[in-house]
Amino acid sequence: MRLVHGVALHLLLLFLGLMSLGWNLVAVPLYPLLPRELGTRIGRGVISRCYGMFWSLAQLVGMMRIDTAALDALAGDGALIIAANHPSMLDALLIVARVPRGVCIMKAELMRNVFLGAGARLARYLHNDSPRGMIRGAVASLRAGGQLVLFPEGTRTVRAPVNPFRPGITLIAQMAQVPIQTVIIETDSPYLSKGWPIWKTPPVPVRFKARLGERFAPQADHAALLARLESYFAGELSKA
Repeated sequence: MRLVHGVALHLLLLFLGLMSLGWNLVAVPLYPLLPRELGTRIGRGVISRCYGMFWSLAQLVGMMRIDTAALDALAGDGALIIAANHPSMLDALLIVARVPRGVCIMKAELMRNVFLGAGARLARYLHNDSPRGMIRGAVASLRAGGQLVLFPEGTRTVRAPVNPFRPGITLIAQMAQVPIQTVIIETDSPYLSKGWPIWKTPPVPVRFKARLGERFAPQADHAALLARLESYFAGELSKA
């Protein structure tokens, strides 16, 4: 049975890779051809649908159990920051699949990745090679109505319940004057947590649940709000 699960997992990852590669090949000519607003909307929407297809297939073959329907409520909201904890490499895919206007921040080298770069550029995702440039880009995206997906831990969780939060999220919220909507991601699986190789088969089904938490208004005291956010996540995850 473990062999069957391993084959199913690798086929799922192959499907995701081929789907990403195919879209990125299409995105290359679209980037210079489409007007910025239209290209951004199409780019984000297609990425959201692709990830949604991946999760649907993962559940269909019995490898995963996903409960993220609560995030659909964000579709009717305006600009905001979606702040989530970060147990797995798959967290951004979970959120973006349900948030078609989601804006991700990526490592700069991933913008040159053949599987991700062209699609990310079309969607006007942000890169983190310059902190000041990233903050300016995030604020501009929010002012244009985007929904910024951020993981305040900065990396996948290695110290339960959450890593110490990194500054920046509360500054962006204050500069853009948008709220921070918390999202609590819960899982009973170590799959793709920090240090877990992507090819290593986990016990299945892998379960993920994402629920909406408290919404925080921006405030001038960035450090105090960051401390409140970290304390809130720690409390919510300790109850899970």
